[in-house]
Order: sequence, then C-alpha cells, then structure tokens
Amino acid sequence: MALIILSPLLLGLAVWIKLDSRGSVFFRQTRVGLRGRNFLIHKFRTMRGDPTGAALQVTVGADPRITAAGTFLRRYKLDELPQLIDVLSGKMSIVGPRPEVPKYMAVYPEATREKVLSVRPGITDWASVKFRSENEMLANAADPERTYIEEILPVKQQYYLKYVESHTFIDDIRIILATLLAAVRG
Repeated sequence: MALIILSPLLLGLAVWIKLDSRGSVFFRQTRVGLRGRNFLIHKFRTMRGDPTGAALQVTVGADPRITAAGTFLRRYKLDELPQLIDVLSGKMSIVGPRPEVPKYMAVYPEATREKVLSVRPGITDWASVKFRSENEMLANAADPERTYIEEILPVKQQYYLKYVESHTFIDDIRIILATLLAAVRG
C-alpha cells in the first residue's frame, strides 16, 4: 500500500537522481537477512561510483562521492524508501533489526547473530533512530571502520537483541513514529 501511495514521490526522486548524476537510480547491496540468507537490499543511489574501486562498507562524514541529491536523500532518510520493495518481497519488514553486510554480520557473537537473524530485518528500529548521526560520528574517528565494529556495532546489537526478545505491535508503532519524526527533523 505504501508503495502505491508513495509512487509519485518515488518517481520524482528517481528522476532527480538520474538528472543529478550518471548511474542507476538504485543502489543494491548484499545484506544478511532472515535465517542468515543473503539478499540484495534496495536503496536510492546517493553516491557516485568510486573510481579507485575501493569497497568501503561505511560512509564517513562529507564523503566526496555523495551527490547533491544524495545529500538531501540521506538527510531525510528518503534513500531508504525503496526498501519497501524488499518488504513487499518478504525479505524485510517495516520494523526490525537493520540488516548488516556479511562482513559485519561475521563479527557478531554467534548467539547474538542467531537471535538477530531469527526475525526479518527491518527498514527501521530503535538503533536507526538513536544512531541517526552515525555518519558524523564516524567522520570524527581516526579509524572509522574500527570505531564502527568496536563501539557502534555492539550498542546496535543490544538494541537488536532487546527488539527480538520483547517487541510488540505498540513498540513497532512507536518506532515508526519516532523514525518519521526524526526524518522530518532531518
């Protein structure tokens, strides 16, 4: 239903992305989903290709690869909207632990990984709301990837575990409303 309602906005954003820079409208990346199955997540593309071929898994601060449209899309989290396709296909849900790339899922403690992967990953969760400025946090780190793995990821895992162990429909509504409020505030 959301895809139908949001289709004019999605179409407008897609056109803007195409006019702003060369490349596909969508960014697809392998993520780990329910029961450890990999899937391709859909997002609006917010960056230019990296000519060096470096495969950074985290984006830091004012990355020069981020396009003008991408800056806006990221600020208001509009780049996440195509994940509704992944919800429709059954690979994701609206609310749940955010899906990680395989590289970072591999550093989860086994028991944590097993619990987190027992539910469908979501477009949003409390960790997404609390770590809204993660990009800026990593920009100030001497080693952004290490900071992500050693400082941010363990906190996110605690949010994920709490969600898996005790989420309710009311909690999901609260998370959705908090996400919308945070997105509107930019």
